[in-house]
Amino acid sequence: MNAPMNKQPIESVTHQTAFDRHSGNIIERVLFNNRIAVIAVCLLVSLFLGYQALGLKLNAAFEKMIPIDHPYIQNYFENRTQLGQGSNVLRIAVSTTEGTIYDADYLDTLKKISDEAFLIKGVDRPYMKSLWTPATRWIGVTEEGFDGGPVIPDSYDGSTQSLEQVQQNVDRSGEIGRLVAADLKSSIVLLPLQDAAATGSEEAKPIDYEALSQRLEEIRKTYESDTIKIHITGFAKVVGDLIDGLQLMQLFFGMTLAICTLVLLWYTRCVRSTALVLSCSLIAVVWLLGLLPLLGFDLDPYSILVPFLVFAIGLSHGAQKMNGIMQQIGRGSEKYAAARLTFRRLFPTGMMALTTDAVGFAVLMVIHIPVIQDLALTATIGVMILILTNLIVLPILLSYTGVSKKAAAREAESARVDPHDTEHQRHPTWAFLDHFTTKRWASIVVVVAIVLGAGGFIISSKVKVGDLDPGAPELRADSRYNRDNAFMVANYAASSDRYVVMVKTPLYYCANYDTLVKVDALEAQLQQLPGVVSTSSLAALSKYAAAGMNEGSMTWYEIPRNQGLLNAIITRAPRELFNQNCDLMTINVFLSDHKADTLNRVVDLVDKFAAANNTDDIRFMSAAGNAGIAAATNIVVEQANTQMLILVYAAVIVLCYLTFRNLRAVVCTVLPLMLTSILCQALMVELDIGLKVATLPVIALGVGIGVDYSLYILSITLNNLRQGAPLSNAYYAALLSTGKVVILTGITLGIAVATWSLSPIKFQADMGILLAFMFIWNMLGALILTPALARLLLPSMSKASSEEPATAMRAVSE
Repeated sequence: MNAPMNKQPIESVTHQTAFDRHSGNIIERVLFNNRIAVIAVCLLVSLFLGYQALGLKLNAAFEKMIPIDHPYIQNYFENRTQLGQGSNVLRIAVSTTEGTIYDADYLDTLKKISDEAFLIKGVDRPYMKSLWTPATRWIGVTEEGFDGGPVIPDSYDGSTQSLEQVQQNVDRSGEIGRLVAADLKSSIVLLPLQDAAATGSEEAKPIDYEALSQRLEEIRKTYESDTIKIHITGFAKVVGDLIDGLQLMQLFFGMTLAICTLVLLWYTRCVRSTALVLSCSLIAVVWLLGLLPLLGFDLDPYSILVPFLVFAIGLSHGAQKMNGIMQQIGRGSEKYAAARLTFRRLFPTGMMALTTDAVGFAVLMVIHIPVIQDLALTATIGVMILILTNLIVLPILLSYTGVSKKAAAREAESARVDPHDTEHQRHPTWAFLDHFTTKRWASIVVVVAIVLGAGGFIISSKVKVGDLDPGAPELRADSRYNRDNAFMVANYAASSDRYVVMVKTPLYYCANYDTLVKVDALEAQLQQLPGVVSTSSLAALSKYAAAGMNEGSMTWYEIPRNQGLLNAIITRAPRELFNQNCDLMTINVFLSDHKADTLNRVVDLVDKFAAANNTDDIRFMSAAGNAGIAAATNIVVEQANTQMLILVYAAVIVLCYLTFRNLRAVVCTVLPLMLTSILCQALMVELDIGLKVATLPVIALGVGIGVDYSLYILSITLNNLRQGAPLSNAYYAALLSTGKVVILTGITLGIAVATWSLSPIKFQADMGILLAFMFIWNMLGALILTPALARLLLPSMSKASSEEPATAMRAVSE
């Protein structure tokens, strides 16, 4: 692809009055000889996709966060219809600041909240629970045997006697610590959510988390008062809060755009070329957002960064095209010729860079987590769109508008190198960077890079998978959601983090004595683990029931050996503990949090117990519940991290080789990217950022952005080397043409995204810090480490081994 470009000097036009429209390859001729048609088609496409973008929805889906091929998730999918309460659960805690819940006004407010929550779209109503639902029952032992009924009976009228009856029923229900707080000052409305909300005869639709969150906030606003406080937790509320916070994300994106505009305008001093570069990058984003609803996609909070990345990559490539045209016009070319010559010179490099980006993003699709696959597809489509908007449309538009004469003259003056001027005074910045092409400086840089890489690797090996903080790490620790979650953990033994072990048995065998003994043994071990708040199972219930059937004597607190007695017990057991056919039961493990360490302890224990106790008749299977799914996700993310990096770098290496046809040049390109990846993971360790679904793609995306910098600098350097120039001049010429734009875009984008660290959404703040780090370090790697490696590795270095930048003045014309 680049061979023709490397065999001869780049064509230049000085004081040209005519341009051969039939020169160049067929792609160039077709595009530039039909400029009006190309612009008209792009305008129509922009209008159509802009209209489609208006219908784009911002939403998320619980199942898209799940690694669908993992054995734990397969176990969950196979049995989820029989598990009762699902993994996507909302908890609404209604607390009182005066007295206890045994108050007529409190219970009346709780009833209203429960009734309104019942009507929310997406609620799995048969499994909803609160003190007011019929499924919340009490069981007591009387002289005549067992007795029971709803916790709040039909005869309840708010009187003192009724309230005393409710209190007695709650005490006998076993719900203290689950639906009722231990201090009796709050109770929970439990809302299991269906994976799709159905209304009437309509087909099932995905849950609208934005609407759901707004409805929950309306309930909170309606019923919260000086004496009543409402706390809400669950995946749906996290997503809802993230969507609400995206308004602030849009503010920071706007700040980013403003910073990029001001810096680009400062650099060019040309309003029209700056406007075109930004417009083409924004058009690419509009095309992407318009295509998503046509392809049946929503934009979820975890892929919200993709449009910005498309804009950032587009800005980088667009600035290169604009700078090239500015230089050509400054040398005397008219604007049409300048646009074609720049297209001819930079299109192969830009095309290969964007193809490398797209392939690097596309390999993320091997990770079988739908939200990451959607992100990979979205990013790939966005990068491919940039080929049209920034590599093709932008030069064509600039062929009409050109750039201001002053900007072109200033750029040409700063980039001019006289081939015969051995006393040429180089710009201090470029002269300093050129030092890294000398043997002494290059050796120092490589040694420093090795030390940084080794230290970074040691630190990065300590990166943890999963969440490192309680609550929702996507939000700030002092956010409303995390304060609500802290309330739940402090007041309830049945926390919002639930790990469910499924126990599979033969038909009608779940209440068998041998089965329950094994379940009880596992439960006893789980209760000893740090981070486990409480557990529940049919085995534990049978021990309580056995004591109850014997006048409440704790002497009988054990699993009955009599099968008839066990059968009698399960007839009154809640159905969330076993299924209708009694061939599946669950062990519910309530955790204090879903930190990686907590989940790892539970997973290791359950897996070891299953390996030792599974037989043909009984199998212990992980995992359901939101904590169980989080554990499976962590396992997949940990495996995918290495796999992803191997595939991304394999793709980059192959495509760089196709570009350079030189393995040593590939090494010069790839090693700086690898160093940045290692240091980025080390930074995650230092900032306590876990490796999870939200952060896993960032490193791959950073590689895609960084390879652009190296390709633009090294392709020009290699081209000059092949024309016979020493490395010093070859690299210096690359700095004057594409290198200064690499610095411009790297610093500009780095500063712009660094402002995200001020965002109240911690997810955005973390991404801003990581992206800013990768923008800056990839830029430094391309400018410092790449030429240093070139000095040591490329065979043509021997020609200039004794030459210093100040005397090796064989200039290379662009």
